[in-house]
Formats: sequence, structure tokens, C-alpha cells
Amino acid sequence: MRLNVVDVEATCWDGEPPPGTVSEIIEIGLTVVDLGSRERISRHRILVRPSRSTVSAFCTELTGLTQAEVDTGVGFAEACGILAAEHAAGSRPWASWGDYDRHQFTRQCGATGTAYPFGNRHTNAKAVFTQAHGLRKRPGMAQALRVAGLPLEGRHHRGEDDAWNIAALILDLAARRAWPMT
Repeated sequence: MRLNVVDVEATCWDGEPPPGTVSEIIEIGLTVVDLGSRERISRHRILVRPSRSTVSAFCTELTGLTQAEVDTGVGFAEACGILAAEHAAGSRPWASWGDYDRHQFTRQCGATGTAYPFGNRHTNAKAVFTQAHGLRKRPGMAQALRVAGLPLEGRHHRGEDDAWNIAALILDLAARRAWPMT
């Protein structure tokens, strides 16, 4: 069974957003996992051009993404269309680290009148990891990699790299028979 592992980066600020702006997705990282063979089979990156905010210096420092870079991206509705058409987002189960990504898509789809690209089979990988490892607090992705003894590959807070790393954590959970096979 294939699973889409999704991680988004969004416009952000050190403190409150400037008046009239909202946090918008600027990068969608997606890794396709084959749970049967227990391997990451592809990785993808969709840059998304924000329409109601800009990339702050804080956001660039955190993610490495610049306004000039995201200006080359596609609009949000087109990005959702790509998820549906090229990555079977509506029919394939998907996972993210926590619920932020799912909620951000819900908010942004609602605000823009864009069809939600995903089906209803979402798994919060952070919750599964926390339970499988008997932890009291839910760890961030980088901390979870350390707990699992796995390397952090690429740049933390870069959607494509974070999706790749979350996929490694999911495969580790599957090897421990702790991943729900939905």
C-alpha cells in the first residue's frame, strides 16, 4: 500500500503577522512510501506562490525559502490540483507530523474556495510515534529522529526534506509493527 507523507512550509513571522496578512503555504513536500516493501519510492516539491502574504526575513532564516524563489511557484489552487492529479491525494491515505499540515490545508482551502485535495484517511505520525515509544510528550520531528536513531537528512524546516525524514520515521514504525495499516 502506498502512503503520501506531506509536510508544508508556510509564511511566518517572528511574532504577529503584519496587518492584513495571513499564513499561507509556500512549499509542499511529499514523499511516497510503499508500506509493503517498506521503502520511500519518490520525493516531490511543489513551490506555492503566496497571494495574501510575503516571505519574511524570519521565514527565510527558518526555511531557507525566499520571496524570489516562491514567486516562481504555482498558485495554491494549482498546487492542490497537482496533488490530486499527480499524487492521488484524494484516494491515497496520507500522513503528516502532527495536525498542523492538515489544518493549514483546511483553512487555506476554505479561505480561497479551493477544493480540499486530500481524502479523509489522514494519520498523525507524531501521535503514533509518541504512543509507540511510550513518550509522555509529543516530540518534534528532529527529536523523534534522534529517539529512533535515524539521521536528519537535508535541511530541517524545508518541506521536501521534512517529508523525506517523516517517511523514514513512518517506515521505522512500520518495521516495529506500530504503524496503522489503514
